[in-house]
Amino acid sequence: MPRYLIITEKPSARKNFAKALGGQRGHLADYDFELTNLRGHLMTLKEPEQQVSADLKDKYASWKLKDLPWNLSDLSWKRTYIKAYNSRSKRTESTKKIIDELKSQAKNADGLIIATDTDPSGEGDLLAWEAIDAIQWQGPVFRATFTDESSKSLINALTHLQPIESKATHSAYQKGLARNKWDFASMQLTRAATTLTKKEGYPIVSRQGRLKSAMLLRIYQQLQAIQNYVKVPYFEYRFKDDKGNIYARKVDAKAETVPFRYPSEAALKDNEHFNEQSAVQEDSRKNKVTRPPKLLDLSSLSAILAKEGFRAKEVLATYQKLYEAQIVSYPRTEDKTITKEQFNDMLPLVDKIAAVVHADSSQLTHRTPRPTHVQDKGAHGANRPGPKVPTSLDSLRSYGPSAQRIYQVLGKNFLAMFAEDYRYQQVIGSLVDYPAFKTTVNTPIVMGWKQIYDDQNADQESETTTKQLGTTGHLFVYEGQNPKPATPTWKWLKTFLEKYNIGTGATRTSTYGELSSGQKAYIQDKKGKITLTNDGIAVAIMAQNTWLAHPKTTKRVFDIFDQVGKFEMTADQALDSIVKTVDHDIPVMAENAKLLKQALGEPKKRTRKKVAPKDKITGIWRGQDVTFTSEFSGHKFTPEEVQALLNDQTISFRAKSKRGKVLNISGKLANQVYRKRKYVGFKPEFK
Repeated sequence: MPRYLIITEKPSARKNFAKALGGQRGHLADYDFELTNLRGHLMTLKEPEQQVSADLKDKYASWKLKDLPWNLSDLSWKRTYIKAYNSRSKRTESTKKIIDELKSQAKNADGLIIATDTDPSGEGDLLAWEAIDAIQWQGPVFRATFTDESSKSLINALTHLQPIESKATHSAYQKGLARNKWDFASMQLTRAATTLTKKEGYPIVSRQGRLKSAMLLRIYQQLQAIQNYVKVPYFEYRFKDDKGNIYARKVDAKAETVPFRYPSEAALKDNEHFNEQSAVQEDSRKNKVTRPPKLLDLSSLSAILAKEGFRAKEVLATYQKLYEAQIVSYPRTEDKTITKEQFNDMLPLVDKIAAVVHADSSQLTHRTPRPTHVQDKGAHGANRPGPKVPTSLDSLRSYGPSAQRIYQVLGKNFLAMFAEDYRYQQVIGSLVDYPAFKTTVNTPIVMGWKQIYDDQNADQESETTTKQLGTTGHLFVYEGQNPKPATPTWKWLKTFLEKYNIGTGATRTSTYGELSSGQKAYIQDKKGKITLTNDGIAVAIMAQNTWLAHPKTTKRVFDIFDQVGKFEMTADQALDSIVKTVDHDIPVMAENAKLLKQALGEPKKRTRKKVAPKDKITGIWRGQDVTFTSEFSGHKFTPEEVQALLNDQTISFRAKSKRGKVLNISGKLANQVYRKRKYVGFKPEFK
């Protein structure tokens, strides 16, 4: 009977596997198993200077423009253990210990099973192979592909293992490797942008990246559009009936000018003449339907919660905890729908979920799959409640500040597909004397899903109150203006990223959280409304006109990664696009740097704090004339101590450290070196 070691991505995942399988060890299908876990990435690419020959080390360690761009064929692409500071143990810890434990466990295994997250980017497969390579495994490797961490899904995946012949034939790994190498090579642009920015006098790290640069540049462009906006008023005739409906002529959104709009009220009255009133007529009456909104992704969810003050970084972290507890579905999904199997798994839970989120179960009468929401494609399925339904919203408090709202919004959005369609009657009316003046009135017939979920992501909402046409329209002068650019919000930015298909919902959310958190944040977020810090403005200016920040380039790069996953090109061939991007962008950034002072003002001059010079003592020591400082650690040497020091004797005294601790110090004069400068001074003797 073969023995397989099942490698999960993190401790929480291993616990879910153990629960599904009945323990850390056991028997399943036709093999015995043992569980183990990684902790995300355990290996990382070495620094560039550690991947090249000795004669190239200085070039690849440099941030100077003369040493860029790199020749990627110089790099060995070797990996090393990850070192990080542990705030609990107060020590820097290495992942070598975990790798050594994995190697020890693998000695007794006949095969390894990759059971890391099956995310669409190939990240889970990449980090698994990093660990497998680190232990120098030469035996069989299998892949367990699961949609979530429910017991049913895990057991199904582990009983239908996919053998992997090699890394070269493993599509998900190759896709993840291509992305990993591409992002590593793009480090050149961060170095170039930072060097150019510092040269202009702004000492910041200008972090550039596929998603970061696109987001920051789009925000900056919108803020500039708002700043440069000039109000241009116009005047036109409209009618208003006795029910409050407005009748206006249709405007072609693409037209540069509108013939019936005038720059002043006088010009309007000179050129157009209408009767003061006209009877109203009904042109058409139709019954219309609005289907339930699409299922949310993580960026849409976080954009909704941002307006309530929940930050993207916190929402992502809390959602991950809820996922690990199987309360919500897999976060890093690209799917917009769920499969029929997933629908059937969730169907028995509908009423329980409704009770938790306080939705009226009697409205959830559409219990058959909707083609708009349920399709026979996808893997993880769209974001939705998980297989474990909490007892109440209050029971979720321990998972994080946003946990209750995450489940409430996600639950109601999911339940909306089980409610009936929103049905309304649309009446189009016009004026008898002037048929070009029209109005539209929507009157609800069946509220349907709108009684369950408030679609905050919809651009336009259908009417929810009863309205009707009036009988007579009355002429008035309407004053309008050219549209002012919208204030940037997380929802607005998310819509832009969706339009160009840049990143998954989870990637957008995590990147936004990174950019808007910490002392060096680039984005300031106030309940979803966003501006840029000075550092953010500097990074955005450096990204202008670069290929890296262009949304179409980003889309093309994702397509390239997909091609690698389909074996239409190799991971190394995919790097040609980053080579061309770097070659194009560095000269562009050099020109952009000249615009920094205009946007940010003159850089602040850094002034060093003046330190009063210490008194010096001159004398003869070891037969030579020397000069040394007359005090140490706040203790001023007495004449007797000075003479002892010149006689090359050890002296002892009491002094205070910078923190006020009393120290007993002994020492003598000695030749010393500070920053390559030789000098004679008091040197304490430490035991």
